[in-house]
Order: sequence, then structure tokens, then C-alpha cells
Amino acid sequence: MPQIDLNSDIGELEGDAGRALDAEILKTVTSCNIACGGHAGDDVSMAATLRLARDGGILVGAHPSYPDKEGFGRRAMEMPLSELKQSLTDQVRALQTLAAAEGVSVRHMKPHGALYNEAAKSQPLSECICDVLTETGISVLFGPPNSKLETEAEKHGLRFLAEGFVDRAYEADGSLVSRSLPGAVHKDVSLMTDQAMALARSGEVNTLAGKRISLPVQTLCLHGDTSGAAEIARTVKAHLIDQGIEVKAYA
Repeated sequence: MPQIDLNSDIGELEGDAGRALDAEILKTVTSCNIACGGHAGDDVSMAATLRLARDGGILVGAHPSYPDKEGFGRRAMEMPLSELKQSLTDQVRALQTLAAAEGVSVRHMKPHGALYNEAAKSQPLSECICDVLTETGISVLFGPPNSKLETEAEKHGLRFLAEGFVDRAYEADGSLVSRSLPGAVHKDVSLMTDQAMALARSGEVNTLAGKRISLPVQTLCLHGDTSGAAEIARTVKAHLIDQGIEVKAYA
């Protein structure tokens, strides 16, 4: 039976409403990526989301980014790699410290936003990210398939989980369509369920231009800050199970 991990980026929205949405999403996904201060999140939100994940038996990962709360980490930043590495290390260690206090292990790391997209194409950036994992003792990296991140993870002896997106459109080269362009984010739930099925079952996806490309993945992302995210997550998961896909956390 084909199987897939479902992950979600959480801890990104503020206050009680943000934690309530996280709690709903965590009832559906099998792993999560917690914002740890670069683009969103603080000690309070991190501790709360860690407790939610722990109580739900959900695998936890760090979700660091460029230090850019104003731009929500969606802007590429020009900064020395040494400074970026220190920022990412500080973000991950902040989450690890809080996780230890809550009895939680930080199992993986997934870069956020512009850092994710830039590192997919950049050997220096992907090497920087893998160095952070090595130094913080995290052995699993989430990232785009067939990317520089995957190549560097292999060089560093890390486990790489290729990730697909349920609610994002793809270009012909397998990269995500820029959020600045029309059609970059899917709004139609049926389109999301179809894309999830194609990725989980055949490792393929339709591009924005209509071409079908190979995109083998082991985990699917359901964005936690999308309108109606919790209901979308439930619908997608139910559809996958109904169609014979085992939804299961990575081992």
C-alpha cells in the first residue's frame, strides 16, 4: 500500500486563535514544523505548539527562516552566510531548549519561505542549512525533490524527505510558482485533493501550464495559515485514505 506523511507549518499565527487553529490541524497531520522566531513565533507560541504536538503524538520539526518577521520570511535576504548560519542555529536551539522542557524531541528541520526556495537552487545556502542540522544534532531534512538541499543532505549523511505541496502550483522545472503570480496558491479544495493523490500515488503533478511532471515525494505539506486550513487538511486526508493511501508519520 502506498504511504505518505502529512506535515503542516504551525506556530505561525499569533494568540489564542492561532493556537486553536494549530490544535485543529494537529488532529489530522502526522508531522509538524514549528516556527521558531525567524519569520514568526516566540517562546510562548513555541511552548504551546510543542505541548499540542506532544499530546497528539505528532512528530516535531523546526521551521527556521531568514530573520525577517516583517516580511514573514518570504523575501530573499542578502546576508553573510556566517550570520545566516548563526541565526538559523539560534532559532533551532531555541526550539530544542523548549522542547526538552516539554519532553519532546525535535526530529527534523524544514526551512521556511524564501530560504526554502533559494536553498533549493543554491549549493552554499543548502550547505549552510545542512551544517546547522549537523551542529544541532538533527538528522532529517524536509525539502524539494531533486534540489541542492537533497544533494547536500546526502553529502552530510542526513536523511532527506522530499516534500510536495497540496495547495501550491508548480512550474515545469518542479519549483513552486512565485506567490506574486496569479494561480500560485490553489483555492479549489478538489484541486488540492487531486494534487495530493497524484503526488502520493504516482509522484507526479500537473504544472500551472498544464504539463505533467515527475515529482517523487515522501511527505505532503498542508499549510497552516491557509484560510480553512483545518477543514482542508481533514478533506485531503480522508480522500487519500479512501483511495488506498496509508497516511503515516515517517519512521
